[in-house]
Amino acid sequence: MLELTSKRHELDDFAAVQEQFHERGWTDGLPVVPPTPDAVVAMLEAALLPADHLVGVEPVRGRAITAEKVAINSVMAGCRPEQFPVVVTALTAMLADEFQLHGPTASTGGAAVLVIVNGPARREAGMSGGFSALGGGDRAATCIGRAVRLCLINLFDVRPGGIDRSTLGHPGKLGYCLAEDEEGEFGPTPAELWPSLGDERLDLAGGPEAGLVSSVTVVASLAPRQFMNEWTKAPEEILDTYAAEIRANMRHYSIWPGNYVMVVPPQLRAHLVAAGWSKADVRARVYERARMLRREWGEVGKGAVVGDKGEREYPALEDPDQLLVVAAGGPAGGFGAVIPPWLGTRSHAVTVPVGACVNC
Repeated sequence: MLELTSKRHELDDFAAVQEQFHERGWTDGLPVVPPTPDAVVAMLEAALLPADHLVGVEPVRGRAITAEKVAINSVMAGCRPEQFPVVVTALTAMLADEFQLHGPTASTGGAAVLVIVNGPARREAGMSGGFSALGGGDRAATCIGRAVRLCLINLFDVRPGGIDRSTLGHPGKLGYCLAEDEEGEFGPTPAELWPSLGDERLDLAGGPEAGLVSSVTVVASLAPRQFMNEWTKAPEEILDTYAAEIRANMRHYSIWPGNYVMVVPPQLRAHLVAAGWSKADVRARVYERARMLRREWGEVGKGAVVGDKGEREYPALEDPDQLLVVAAGGPAGGFGAVIPPWLGTRSHAVTVPVGACVNC
């Protein structure tokens, strides 16, 4: 059996576990699964990791994050062992320098860490990417997202009112996890037109390893902005609705560019694929259309900051590849969603293959 070093607490029953964990601030307000030694070891064995494996180092205070600590929080979140490698990879990505973990977790802006999963690990973990893809559609995504949040609370001290200074926050802070529907569960999505996000970001698209490598992408994100457009089949018009939603975020929240996430469910995706539009085509159109003039702030009560820069144009994306296009969602309705970034000039999306180790 793997040797564990964490302090152990002997409690009488399940109710006593809940009360002690709540009193000590070890939970997110929901009940937890007691992290027994056997359950923690099962997590570590599933990922073939020793308890003292260094997942990474927290960049501000230099805290070493070990696999054992991540496993404890994954058990508490309700994860099954086969889901644990995804959690470890998410933590690895969050600790990369370009993600700048402290910024989005401490900001008053209320960002959460969005976890996007690609490759065979989705199916191994029991993720679907179909119905209610952003709202607890499957157990795996819910538990993986929650495990990430519990790690933030217990390993990084990111608690509301402490390091977490969110004015409002959003429900994704309880857990924010999405699996891409790579197989096209409700209609085929040709890989040559729509490679997975992971394959694109790891430069595997179109190559012999396409679809074979599991990966996790983390993005410091605000809440989803859902829209509907079921009155057209024209790709340009569909994407103009996405771009309009991005511009609305720029007008109402932040003018700065970053890793916007486009979630494209089957009904809208079918129109794009039927017209031969690839993910690259989608990114190019949205890059062109998702931009605004500073004077538009004067239309939404922010005229005081327009100054003499009213005609200055601000793009939502520094380049087309900054847009993350994800196929996910149920089949009915012309719905789509845009997930805005926290502050794209500071925190950048990071993609890591499952099983990789970064700066550890």
